[in-house]
Amino acid sequence: METSLATALERQRWINSYFSEYVRGSKFKPYMGRNNNSVIIVKHELQNEAGKTINIPLITRLRGAGVTGSQVLDGQEEELGNYNCAISVDWRRHGIRVPKSTQYKTEIDLLNAAREMLRVWEGEQLRDDIIEAGLSVVPATSTTTPVRYGAITAASGGGYEMLSANYVASEANKDAWLVLNADRVLFGALRSNASSADHSTSLATLDTTADKLTPAIAELGKRMAKAASPHIRPYMTKDGREYFVLFCHPWSFRDVKADSSMTAANRDARPRNVEANPIFQDGDLIKDGIIYREVEEMPIIVNVGDSGTTEVAPNFLCGAQALGVSWGQEPTPQTDRDKDYKFRPGVAIEELLGVEKLHFNGVQQGMVTIYAAAAADT
Repeated sequence: METSLATALERQRWINSYFSEYVRGSKFKPYMGRNNNSVIIVKHELQNEAGKTINIPLITRLRGAGVTGSQVLDGQEEELGNYNCAISVDWRRHGIRVPKSTQYKTEIDLLNAAREMLRVWEGEQLRDDIIEAGLSVVPATSTTTPVRYGAITAASGGGYEMLSANYVASEANKDAWLVLNADRVLFGALRSNASSADHSTSLATLDTTADKLTPAIAELGKRMAKAASPHIRPYMTKDGREYFVLFCHPWSFRDVKADSSMTAANRDARPRNVEANPIFQDGDLIKDGIIYREVEEMPIIVNVGDSGTTEVAPNFLCGAQALGVSWGQEPTPQTDRDKDYKFRPGVAIEELLGVEKLHFNGVQQGMVTIYAAAAADT
């Protein structure tokens, strides 16, 4: 007598495969993980209730000198800096109707018929959630939900899907955020471009002559991250190498790639083969401990630079603990077989999640926001 796989196990295997592929479809996936070293910390705490919060602890580096030799350590210990960032989770659902005239056999087969489109949709939603969280203006109290900087809306441009951020956060919110994050927000080539803690005035200083994204600007952002208080820790790879990851708007990535110091590094220091060198293969750039990763859907802020005549691209220079993704329920399939006298069954995906920039007392934990002037391709 042969043993067959139980339907429940087949369903669970489908869910696990779907979830893995859905998350892997994001350009942020390589930097998502469950430990405190991850750029994007992922938490899985099943609660199944919208409005609930999932807490992510934020641990700061030790700054004390310790003791040496025969000195007494007792009484000289250092307090561990620790904070908590609460992420509220909410439901997200989408579905597809498949008429009975479309061939199907079981629930699993029906799900497979709609699987790819639902996976692509969910991947796009997670991507936009992460981008919007990176743009958010965090409040002065850790228990308050960050104010979304801008609602991301689709537009056309450049031969790829372009997104633009329309202002949602008030000027007062943005200015207050800038004051609290003065050591981790960079406007173009100079720290002094941050004008009188006024967010809009600071953006207006940027022009496409001096303030396009370059390796020099990124390295200034890296120095700011290392000097910030509390310190922004770099992301550490499994082999012990430390990096900051700069998620770039396509126009900013274009400008970095065209910079003479970057082209020289790719020409003279990277392997001279088609498979590994970005001169031949598009992909991430690496220079001076910074990984540059292009994210095509990063938004542009229109007509705010150069006194209102130039687009500005926000770019995220991230170390550890920059963002958090919390799942109260991982994506779970649902089937409705009763529509139109059971002739038009439907399948849906539901998940319970929240995505936020990690912060404490109004200070973003692991990110330097770099605003760069960005001219459209002509």
